[in-house]
Amino acid sequence: MADAAPAVPGAGPTGPAVLFWRVAVGAVALTLWQTLVSLKVLDAFFVSRPSDIAQRIVQWVSTGSLWGHLAVTLEESLLGLVVGAAMGISAGFSLGRSPMLASVFDPYIKMLNAVPRVVLAPLFLLWFGLGIWSKVALAVTLVFFVMFFSTYQGVRDADRVLIDNVRMLGASERQLVRHVLIPSALTWIFSSLQTSLGFAMVGAVVGEYLGSTRGLGYVISQAEGTFDTTGVFAGMTVLGIVVVIVSAGVSRLERWLLRWKA
Repeated sequence: MADAAPAVPGAGPTGPAVLFWRVAVGAVALTLWQTLVSLKVLDAFFVSRPSDIAQRIVQWVSTGSLWGHLAVTLEESLLGLVVGAAMGISAGFSLGRSPMLASVFDPYIKMLNAVPRVVLAPLFLLWFGLGIWSKVALAVTLVFFVMFFSTYQGVRDADRVLIDNVRMLGASERQLVRHVLIPSALTWIFSSLQTSLGFAMVGAVVGEYLGSTRGLGYVISQAEGTFDTTGVFAGMTVLGIVVVIVSAGVSRLERWLLRWKA
């Protein structure tokens, strides 16, 4: 059974120094971008410029045209994340606790995981229409396997000595899952949840890009169709900002739930 793709760690050094360097790196990158375009080293038609992108975002916010599209994308992404995570965690626990089931389903899971998700998008549009459910379905396929492999690995990596000791003390299967296996898998689950959040947004936006009348993917698609590079970069910037904000919320939830760990 393959391991989950490693996620960027949510934990690590924090404090004013880290915040300073984060802001500094972003400021240097934006300044360099703006300077290269102003000196015509880069063509503004192809890469736009940060000042124009910021102005476009402010325009969207001030006119209110952004909020409806953003709400749709967030709804699709969160539904895809919740459904995909629930399915992946359930399947990961089931197969992690049953080596026989894991051996039987191993080739099928690998085969399904190898299917390019973008190939499924037209099928989901055909099956579920242009509404939100085709985008949710695509997001689910991206989230499911990340959560499944992480949960499976977390359950399999549980301390065998601890499991044997708990069983010797007469713990039931339910108590074993609640007090040993779930805490063991939580670190893996939350680590993959950061990656799954990005994948859920990608699934929703790609689905909107291929066929929809609402959402950030639709906004980016319309801008691309009119060669509006500024609009494309503005849509991607809004998407990135939203992912960072939601990811910060997930990190706070992770610290609260795992506060018992050293």
